Order: sequence, then C-alpha cells, then structure tokens
Amino acid sequence: MSASDPVDDPEPNSRRTLRRFVAVVRTFLPLAFALARDRRRFLLFGRRRVVTAEDQQRRAAYLLDALLDLGPTFVKVGQILSTRPDVLPPAYIEELSSLQDEVPPEPWESIQPVFESALGPVEEAFDEFDREAMSGASLGQVYTATYEGQRVAVKVLRPNIRERVESDLVVVETLLPLLLRFAPPGQQFTMENLADEFATTIRGEMNYEAEAARLREVRENFSDDDEVTIPPVIEERSSTRVLTMEYVEGTKITDVSELASRGIDPTEVVERLSRIYFQMIVNDGVFHADPHPGNLSVQDDGAIVFYDFGVVGRLSESRREQVLDFYVGLATDDIDRVIDAFIEMGALDPEADRQLMREVFGLVVEQLEGQPFEQEQIQQYIREFQAAVGDISDFPFRLPQDLALIVRVTTVLEGVTRTLDGEFNFIETVTDLVRETDSGDLAATDIARDEIETLVETTVEAFVRVPTKGEDALSTVIRGDTALTFLYREDPSVLRKLVARIALGIGIGVGGLVTSGLVAFGAPVAAAGTGIGTGVAGVVLWRSFRTQRNRTVVAGAKVAERSVTRKR
Repeated sequence: MSASDPVDDPEPNSRRTLRRFVAVVRTFLPLAFALARDRRRFLLFGRRRVVTAEDQQRRAAYLLDALLDLGPTFVKVGQILSTRPDVLPPAYIEELSSLQDEVPPEPWESIQPVFESALGPVEEAFDEFDREAMSGASLGQVYTATYEGQRVAVKVLRPNIRERVESDLVVVETLLPLLLRFAPPGQQFTMENLADEFATTIRGEMNYEAEAARLREVRENFSDDDEVTIPPVIEERSSTRVLTMEYVEGTKITDVSELASRGIDPTEVVERLSRIYFQMIVNDGVFHADPHPGNLSVQDDGAIVFYDFGVVGRLSESRREQVLDFYVGLATDDIDRVIDAFIEMGALDPEADRQLMREVFGLVVEQLEGQPFEQEQIQQYIREFQAAVGDISDFPFRLPQDLALIVRVTTVLEGVTRTLDGEFNFIETVTDLVRETDSGDLAATDIARDEIETLVETTVEAFVRVPTKGEDALSTVIRGDTALTFLYREDPSVLRKLVARIALGIGIGVGGLVTSGLVAFGAPVAAAGTGIGTGVAGVVLWRSFRTQRNRTVVAGAKVAERSVTRKR
C-alpha cells in the first residue's frame, strides 16, 4: 500500500518523528544517566560504582515499562533484546522475556479500516468472520474466519503501524551515532549490527506478501516430511496488510500436561524440533527465526506446526559449512574446533584468551548436555569470568546479523526444550544428527576421514616447516648470535641431524595415529601404506642414533669444556 492509503496516519511525518524523538529521549534519559554513573561515580571523575543484583533488577523493570509505553516498535526492540545475551546482562534478559507473550489486541473498530482497504467489506470477503481477535502481537493480530467452507486464520496489520515504525526507525538511526560514541569499543560492532537486524526484521514483518513467499519456501523444503506442518496461504484473500492461511489446530508446544493427555512424549517432541531446525540451518539455509511458544504447536500425531514467518533467517553456503563445523566440534567433544569455528565465522575475536574461551565453551557444553548447576556455582563462575574479562562490553563475541538470528533461535528454543524435558541433552542429539545425515560429508565415517585428512595435512606441513625453522636457527647460529655457535663450528652437521630427527619423530607419531584410524574405518590398503612408511621412518631414526652417537657425544663434551674455560 502507498502512503496515501486511507488507513494511514494523517499527521505529517516530520512532526510525528520530532514528537517521537522527544518521547524516546525523555523516556531513556534517566536510565542512560544511571548507566553513565555506573562507569564513573561522578560522571567526570571517580571510580566505577558497584552495581548490585537489585540495581540491575530495578533498571530492567524500568526498561520493560519504558518499552511498553513507547509502543509496538519498541516492544519489538525488547523482544529482540530478550534473545541477545551478548548485549544485555541476565537480569535484563529475564525481565524482557515477558515481551514474548501475547500483546493485548486492539478493538475491531481500529482494525476494520485496514482490513477493508485491502479486501473490501468483511461480509463479502469471508463466509463468516469472528471479530474477536484470537491473538495479538506487537505489529498485527490474528482472527478466525470461514472461507469457502474452510476454517482459516486471518492476520491483519495494526492501523498506522508502518508509519509509526518508520518514524521510530528515524529516531533510532538519529540516536545511534550518539550511542556508539559513548559505547565501549567491544559493544560498538554489536550495537550497529543489532540496529541493522532490527530495521531489516521489523520491515520484513510488516510486508505480508513477503511473509507469504517465505512461508511457501520453507513449506516446500518440508513437503515430504510428515512431522512438519506449515499452513498453506489462501492467495486470493491475502495482500501486503492481510495474510490469510489455512487454520491448523494444535496443542501449544509448552503445554506439557495437555501433550501428555494426548499421548505425546515431550522428549520426542524436543528431538523432532531439534532435527527440524538442524535441517533448516545446515541443509536448507532458510529457517524460521521466531520459535517462541506462541508460534509452535503439536498435532495429535506428533507433527510440529509452525506459525508466523515474519522473521526468517538465511545462511550462505559458506556460512552453513562453518555452522556445520561448529556442530561437528560439539559432536566430537572438540572445544578447540568449536572455538576455531566461531573465529572463522567472525563471531569471536581471534585475540581472545583461548584458555578462558575453553572454560566458557566448556560451561556451555555442559549446560547443553543437560547437566544441572547450582546457583552458587553459576554466580562464582560469573565473578571469575568478570574478573578476567571485565565488563560485558569487553566480551570478545561479535555476532554478525545472520548468526545473531541463530543465537536468537537457540536462546528461545532452549527455554522451550527445558520446559518439555529438563534433562534434554542437546549435544547427544546433535551427535546423532551428524551421524545420521547421509549427505556425504556428515556421516560418521566421513567425519573420521576428514579428521584423518586434516591430520595428514598437518603432518605434511610439519615436515615442510620444521626443516625450514631449523634452517632459520642455523642461520642465527652462523651469524654468531648464540652459544650454539661452538657446536656448529665443531661439527656443522650436528644441528642439521637434530632437525631431521625432530621431523622424523613427528612423522612417526602422526603416522601411527593415521594408520590406526585407517584400520578402524576399513581402509586396509591405505593403512598398510602408511604403516610401511611409518616403519621405514622409524628404522631411519633408530639408525641415526646408532651410527652417530659417539660423534655427537664427543662434540657436546668439547662444547662444554670450552664453555667452562670461557667462564673461568
């Protein structure tokens, strides 16, 4: 619809934007002042203030009220922030999570002009139409109706919502440079990314034609899967502001008691949901990115129903490979591989303290495995982590927009799965998914072969680099920059033989591992080849020690004697 639609707000854009700017600044100024005082007790000088848990809880409650008062745009901001633990502390995340619940709907009298401008009179568009909204959201609300004898769900945008959102986006874009100027360096990238994500997401959610296209795409990806249900779109009763879909009933996914009464195993639901999202993210590269409980339900046969495709994430092929590498790291309990995957994705600072990151990811893995933590244990760990890293603004994670959506999905799903099965082991499920996938590069044997191939490449690289490093060391010796000059001058071949022995030792050790792996995964010919090569290298190394022992010992003794003489 154009800006001249009869449902648009008649107030000029400039006046509306100025009014919103004043309202936003007035609302957030007290919170900004308090946060500034935390960093400097008297703003211009003094040490940081100690912020207690009660202080954070009080400010989080203030932020929640402020977002609700400012209306739909900022409610959506709060919903996104509630799934971003890399941006806000836990107290804020917990408080803002209540925004994921349904928003009270507006009366039909406010919605009717939007509906009729798109589809005409209600009586002509549908056989029956229930004017009491079935559910409400920050940008639109859903009604039930009957069309050609079929029950349907009708999603309608709130009145004037596009104009109000665009004014608010101008305010956000105006204030963002100021926020970035005062934000710690570690948070600037995250805040810019978050602003871009928000603008893209909210504009996408207000275009129902685009949402219908996204829904059809994901529905096509699961057309042969009986465990996934996505309601089809009723094309002739849909537009940019109204979206009509087939009505599909189901039990809310977090209603554990109702699921049990229908004979549905919650653990199976969790495993099925994990498999579906694994396919969306790793295989398809297109995934439903707003899986809060209101958008998921379960049919009596166990199929999972997905509603609302206003937010859909997309991943490039290279990004999917990086995410897959992350999953393989989890499946093989290789924390270093997980860290490397995060660095490769641009989500972790390469200069981050690796040992600290191992501890962080180790804790995450334990949580994903369903291991419980005592509150005191978590608080102690947080204190140690803050002492090492500092403020959350110094946290070394930098989430690009596509990965931020995956974090959002993961955060929301974690709450859903914990409700269904408090002992759910995500790592075990991912391991099974990696092993069961038959795409060629995910099967268990292929994973092992990839690991072996990497090991071989590392070995070859070591054979090339060790002699090179040895030559560098010899160059230093020749220049006379070290006491080893004595040994080199006495017998120049001694150090060269040492470098060769180191290379042979590395080759023998890695060759043994490679041979064992090839035997374990049914490659006897290749195993025989690497085994023979390893044996030959072992014989050469053994003979080098046998034939050169006396010569090397004599040379070393002479060096020691000369060193003592110089000291005297």
